[in-house]
Amino acid sequence: MADIADVEQAITESVTDSLYPEGSAQSSIVGVLCRVYRGWPNAATLNADLSAGIVNVTVVPENESGRTTTRYLPEWQYTPVQPGTTASATAETVTIDGTPAVGDVVGILIDGAAYAYRIQSGDAIELIAANLATLIQADRIVSVRGATITVPGAGSVVARVVCNCSSTVESRRQEKDIRVTCWCPTPSVRDAVAGAIDAGLNHVTFLALPDGTNARITYKNTASFDQAQNALLYRRDLVYVTEYPTVTVQQQPSMIFGAASINGNIKYG
Repeated sequence: MADIADVEQAITESVTDSLYPEGSAQSSIVGVLCRVYRGWPNAATLNADLSAGIVNVTVVPENESGRTTTRYLPEWQYTPVQPGTTASATAETVTIDGTPAVGDVVGILIDGAAYAYRIQSGDAIELIAANLATLIQADRIVSVRGATITVPGAGSVVARVVCNCSSTVESRRQEKDIRVTCWCPTPSVRDAVAGAIDAGLNHVTFLALPDGTNARITYKNTASFDQAQNALLYRRDLVYVTEYPTVTVQQQPSMIFGAASINGNIKYG
């Protein structure tokens, strides 16, 4: 779930990319050292940096409360996932194969009776076959050899493998202003730094967030401050509006056989 901290960090990274397009190991685009970080600067550290000709760029959310901009009906989105385990049935025989993944469910439907086993950590295909055979053995004769299960006298044998599916829904959407402040030692450096940042962010419409969603970013306003109490401080603020979603993520089980007697119980599974 995306948080305002994720949005701040995404803007911080975009600002850094604008000032250091060739990477932080190279010189900045404005020719001076620039520190880019979230939060308000420490006064003593800032003064020391300004005296040394070092620029500070801070990324801080505005104090004013944002607003809720939810306007879409909740709609679950699903991400299909393929299980790592495979199972194939031929006549009376089922063979387990593939690369078992924790959470995969291997099922066998024998003459209308279903048996299912969810894979645990460390399970090999031979152990999966043995666990399934144990479940089947409660109702009928079964033999297992390695990863192959044989059910003598079975009229119909179906083998399937499913796994949980990740699903997401946007529960709300919100808007918040973010202030990017350039703290510079000279007016010319301030103009160069602010111009480079604004030009860089001007080409960014959406910021990628860690949860896979995106925050929309748009320019709002600019203000300059030449503060007489500090002769070395020349400041410009760039304010951007960000809109980002709050997303709920759930793991949904997959159906394997529909309505059937699974491990001795009538279930939809």
